Amino acid sequence: MKIKLSQEWLNISRQYEAAKNISMKSLFEKDQNRFENFSIRLENILFDFSKNIITSDIFSTLLELPKAAKLKDKIDAMFDGEKINFTENRAVLHTALRQQNSSPIYVDGENIIPKIKSELAKMQLFADSIHNGIFRGITNKKITDIVNIGIGGSDLGPAMVVEALHDYAVEGITSHFVSNVDDTDILNVLKRINPETTLFVVASKTFTTQETLLNAMTAKEWLLAKLGNDTGAVAKHFVALSTNIDACAAFGIDVENIFQFWDWVGGRYSLWSAIGLSIALSVSYNNFSELLQGAFAMDEHFRTAPFDRNIPVVMALLGIWYNNFFDARSHCVVPYEQNLSKFPAFLQQLDMESNGKSIDIYGEILSCSSAPIVWGAAGTNAQHSFFQLIHQGTQMIPADFIAFAKTNRNENRANIHHDILLSNFFAQTEALMKGKTPDEARKELVKQNLSEDEINRLLPHKVFAGNKPTNTLLIKELTPKTLGNLIALYEHKVFVQGCLWEINSFDQWGVELGKQLAKKILPELETASKINSHDSSTNELINLYKLWKL
Repeated sequence: MKIKLSQEWLNISRQYEAAKNISMKSLFEKDQNRFENFSIRLENILFDFSKNIITSDIFSTLLELPKAAKLKDKIDAMFDGEKINFTENRAVLHTALRQQNSSPIYVDGENIIPKIKSELAKMQLFADSIHNGIFRGITNKKITDIVNIGIGGSDLGPAMVVEALHDYAVEGITSHFVSNVDDTDILNVLKRINPETTLFVVASKTFTTQETLLNAMTAKEWLLAKLGNDTGAVAKHFVALSTNIDACAAFGIDVENIFQFWDWVGGRYSLWSAIGLSIALSVSYNNFSELLQGAFAMDEHFRTAPFDRNIPVVMALLGIWYNNFFDARSHCVVPYEQNLSKFPAFLQQLDMESNGKSIDIYGEILSCSSAPIVWGAAGTNAQHSFFQLIHQGTQMIPADFIAFAKTNRNENRANIHHDILLSNFFAQTEALMKGKTPDEARKELVKQNLSEDEINRLLPHKVFAGNKPTNTLLIKELTPKTLGNLIALYEHKVFVQGCLWEINSFDQWGVELGKQLAKKILPELETASKINSHDSSTNELINLYKLWKL
């Protein structure tokens, strides 16, 4: 147990001593209203947290944390544009990007809402011009393929959303995403596309990101080689999402096709900004707009709902309960929707890059554990791989289960597939909560007409401890709006946990060190001489690489 030494955290630790012996199965048997008491409904979203190791007393004690941390003031500070990212002296205003009214928000004395609305209007006009065939390639052919070139938040967010909204894809448009500096990534995409009908979207705030610029240059050289080195082709086949107008123009991109965002937009929160252009191009601007509306609805819930009925706050508190008191070091996310298969990877960056910190806002070493390892995969595939560990392993692994009541598919057997999918979804959370007692396991073995010796041999392996905590998010249907709800929900959950751990969730200095060292090593790889400027391991690895690559 690694906790903060405040009265509120100590109060929870006393609750934990009693909670170690709590059986969720018994709690359900004793309280017929448990589901009603521990679930929250928000429009077309049901958040069921009744299958957690909590009682009303434990829940009340957990709710002391946000009050003591003055969470309401911190929420207001973020939405109002205060520079809460203090290590970079920046506001954190991804929420302003999806604001659905014209209430002013000021950064350094400037109301930022008009320029947000202006950039969104520009995105809409451009997306419509692609879909209507007005904007065409250099040979006057209609654009059919969109290639987003970015990395981190400039890739994960848009790629996840485009896949999630696959059923809303614009007819005649195919989307591709390139992020890895490994040339396999870009070359595999270039093999599948026609240069005359492809638009490259280069996403880099500074237009200096090494991986993104290298992939963009490779794409540019390929395009020019295929189109007879017509330099005008770059302006007809490349657009940029960046703040560096001069660098984009030097690359050959038409300044009219440079879409801007601002330093108060963090990378992992940037899909709501011009970084979302690939989303608008892939699924239409109207659906991108609905995504923003869904996120705004969750923003309003987060800002106004009391903490005991506030989904992001409750989810954050449950995460702290298991992370800091039960020593749960990982958190699993399982969407029962194939189109959300990239969602766990998106949450890995959102959660671990935000809260993967060991220094608090006062510059001191944290006395408590911070972000868990986030992982997961789509159900039912996950059931046939890592669920064994969750059910019968030695670690506690809290999990979020996400599913949608309606399927977007209308094929003949779609409902049969969906019923089987959801039957597994409901069964797994029940099984994780209930487990299987030795008596229940014995009865099953007896029915198989096994000998007593065989029953005794197999019995320990057939028992499930149960009492495994899960949250359930049952959503009516996967639409752009409900996806916006879901993404914003997790954004705010991460923010709340950062506030309660007293860390800055909006910088990511840990990403930088490796980049700095890579810049030093790169010229060393291009020399013939042996390298001895690093530790013995790094020296020998570099030298062997240089020998073997010849």
